[in-house]
Amino acid sequence: MKVLKYGVLVGLLISGLAQAQTARDIMDKVQARDDGDNIVANMQMVLIDKNDKKRVRNMKTYSKDKGDDELKLNFFLSPADVKNTGFLTYDYDDDKKDDDQWLYLPALKKTKRIPASDKDSSFMGSDFSYSDMTKPVLDDYTFKILKESVIKRKTGEVKVWQIEATPKAQKTIDETGYTKSIAYIDQDRFMVVRAKYFMKKADRVKYMDVKKIEKIDGVDVSTIITMTTKQGTRVLHKTILQQSDIKMNQDLKEDFFSVRTLEKGL
Repeated sequence: MKVLKYGVLVGLLISGLAQAQTARDIMDKVQARDDGDNIVANMQMVLIDKNDKKRVRNMKTYSKDKGDDELKLNFFLSPADVKNTGFLTYDYDDDKKDDDQWLYLPALKKTKRIPASDKDSSFMGSDFSYSDMTKPVLDDYTFKILKESVIKRKTGEVKVWQIEATPKAQKTIDETGYTKSIAYIDQDRFMVVRAKYFMKKADRVKYMDVKKIEKIDGVDVSTIITMTTKQGTRVLHKTILQQSDIKMNQDLKEDFFSVRTLEKGL
């Protein structure tokens, strides 16, 4: 067995620390990226079960920046069984504050606040969880660059960093439902264009893939996203989210993003 010289060993340790810092720096840039403001859009959610049976849900979405925080409001338009269901999110930049989320159920005429213990649950029967609807708290994770690679698209090749995120505490695993994740970061746009989430539940893995990116008012927007839940090679469920008629810089007031608006509806 070879014995590493002291200088070489220190060099390897410094290199490892530099890589970890670089990984965090990349993730900071991902979160700081301009993703638009005062946005109104249509969204279609397609739910596909293991037998390839599809259900389609249509939504109207609104989002606004409040300083470094983000306010988001979704209303389901169809079909009838989910019409007027609303979802409100306060995505706080302050890592010490838990994000707030509320779900309005018209059949019960009741607004339910989503507790931290339920944020790993499915959002409206989709493969996205409530925790997926907000940005991760970067300080809750240890980041590591696994390697650089290329994703081949019809529009060309995309150079990415593969960055592994490992939760520092069990609390984060319990709230997100993930024991770790691997994000594929577009090196030019600093966007997550693909991700793999290792679930704590029954050895399941979720795969997120950004199928289409459009530039709208100078901002790169993910307009088609898929999330697929697998157990081994078996597909359990799949969700497709597609945005359309995206309009930025709309006249949206802060008080529009309220529980009162949620319950009142469109």
